[in-house]
Amino acid sequence: MFFNFMLHFIQPVVFGLVQGIGEFLPISSTAHLILLPAFTGWEDPGLSFDVALHLGTLIAVVAFFWKDWLEILSSAWAGFKKEGGSSFKKETLYFLIVATVPAVIFGLLFEKKAETIFRSLPLIAVTLIVAGAVLYWADKKSKGQKDVTGITWKDAIIIGLSQALAIIPGFSRSGTTITAGLFCGLNKINAARFSFLLSTPIIAGAAILKLPDLIKGGINSTIIIAILSSAFFGYLAIKYLLKFLEKFGYGIFFWYRLMLGMIVLLVYYFK
Repeated sequence: MFFNFMLHFIQPVVFGLVQGIGEFLPISSTAHLILLPAFTGWEDPGLSFDVALHLGTLIAVVAFFWKDWLEILSSAWAGFKKEGGSSFKKETLYFLIVATVPAVIFGLLFEKKAETIFRSLPLIAVTLIVAGAVLYWADKKSKGQKDVTGITWKDAIIIGLSQALAIIPGFSRSGTTITAGLFCGLNKINAARFSFLLSTPIIAGAAILKLPDLIKGGINSTIIIAILSSAFFGYLAIKYLLKFLEKFGYGIFFWYRLMLGMIVLLVYYFK
């Protein structure tokens, strides 16, 4: 009985940890959520549980960036760039909208494949390694000095198109958008910052779209634990990644992705 209670508590916490950290670090939360049951033998918790995890990360990003979003919305509404301490300009909201569109289109077009053939373990291993290498290259080559106010329409389109690749597990939504941001000239902190802001509408859209599945499945203690765990670890991931980037780059994430990708290939082909 105690074992069942602990498993009932531990599994949603672990899934929440994986989703919360993986959503914002450039390591692919989707890939990790596929690999977790494969490596532990746990059953797939189902669609309503997946919605709960995304709801948790939505809470995390809104809780961390709510002041930024208020400023973005007020700047767009007022129609002018604030002077002084503002980190945004009136076009920032429209840049975020434009950058969101490709991911929405690709998500609708390839939703079935994302739930079937894109979940292949060898494919996940390859995308983990390849996307990690491109991130590493961008981090080393980029001399970007732009902050979020320096983003242009061209940058928004490029970053938005890169986000669409995240439909394939292993690419990582944050990883692809950070990489594109670096190539567009953003510095490493603001590439992450814009990526996190961009995650808000896409996570919110996914959560709202599948909210009926969560309601239909029922909201029980496991679901609540998953939401809270995902929100807690997601908030910490955002906070400490931004602090980490003040002194270091993205190289560590490439080495992690490379190691994980190699392990997945070895386990798949030599088990």
